Amino acid sequence: MKIVVAGYGQMLSNLVLGAQEAGHRVIGVLRYERTKYNPLILFFKDIFAPGTDFSFIKGLNIYDIKAKSINSEQFKKELLKLNPDILLVGSWSEKLKKETINLPKLAAINCHPSLLPKYRGPNPYARVIMNGEAQSGITLHLIDENYDSGPILLQKTVKISKTETGGTLKNKCCKAARGAIGELLNNMNTEIVIPIQQNEKEATYFGQIGVEDILIDFEKTADEIDCRIRGLRPWQSSYIPHKNVFFKVQSCEITPNNTKYTKAGTIVAKSKNCLSVICGDNKILIFKNAILHGGIRKPLTNFYINTFVKIGDLAF
Repeated sequence: MKIVVAGYGQMLSNLVLGAQEAGHRVIGVLRYERTKYNPLILFFKDIFAPGTDFSFIKGLNIYDIKAKSINSEQFKKELLKLNPDILLVGSWSEKLKKETINLPKLAAINCHPSLLPKYRGPNPYARVIMNGEAQSGITLHLIDENYDSGPILLQKTVKISKTETGGTLKNKCCKAARGAIGELLNNMNTEIVIPIQQNEKEATYFGQIGVEDILIDFEKTADEIDCRIRGLRPWQSSYIPHKNVFFKVQSCEITPNNTKYTKAGTIVAKSKNCLSVICGDNKILIFKNAILHGGIRKPLTNFYINTFVKIGDLAF
C-alpha cells in the first residue's frame, strides 16, 4: 500500500519505519515543522540547521510535502496528486477536517499513545504516570472530526514500571507503534478489519499541563508526588515553593519520617542542593538536585539554602 505520513519526532520516524518494514511504500511526509515556521525561514533552517525529522526523511529519500497545514489547499492538492491508500498521523495537534479525512483511498488513521478511550488529549505519556497507572499503550484508530474519538482498529499494551518517566514511556510507546502499524497495514491487505466504536462512557480527557500540575502539593502522598515528578520528566520540572522563590526539581527519593515533625510540607533536612520535606502520608521526600528557579538565581542555590532555609520551614 501507498502511505502518506504526517507527524513529528519519534512517533513520525517509528510509523514510517514500521510501514516500510512491513513492505509498504511511504510516498510522502508532512512534518510538523511546516506548521511552525515561515516557509522562507524553514528553507534556510533546512540548509544550515536541519531538524531531526528533515534529516530522517531525506536520509530515506522520502518526498517532503510542502504545506502549511494538514487542512490546507496545498496539502489536499498533494494528496490528490500522490493518491495514497492511507493517510497516517502521529503526534499532530491539528484537528483534521472532513475534506482531508476523505482524501486517501482507504482511510485516515491516527496513532494515539494511550489505550483509548482512556487518556484522550495532548499529554498521555505524562498523565498516565502522574495518575499512577500500571499500564498504557498505543491505539490505531480511524480519524473523525474530533480528537482521539474515532473507531479503534488495533491496540497494543505497554507496561509502566515503578521508575518510569514520561520520556521512557514515550520510547516504549513509539516502539510499540512501529510494530503495530506494520501489523495493521498487513491485516488490511489480507483480511477484513472491523473498526470498534469507542465507549464514550469510559472516555477520559486530560488537557495541557498547567501550573497546578507542576507545583508540588505536599498534602498529597509521597507516591503521588513521585508519580507526578516522573511523569513530567524530561520535558517539565516540578517546583517546590519556599517563601518568595521556587526550587526546581526533577527527581526524588522516598524515606520514612523519623523526625519530630509531622505537618505536611515541613522541611526537615537540608544540605548542598538538597531538601527533605514531609508529605501528606507522613513519609519524607528527599530532593537531591534542587536548584533555584531563574537563570540569575541558579548559582545562588546553596547560599540561599544555607542562609534562608530553616529546618521547620513550610514549603508553600
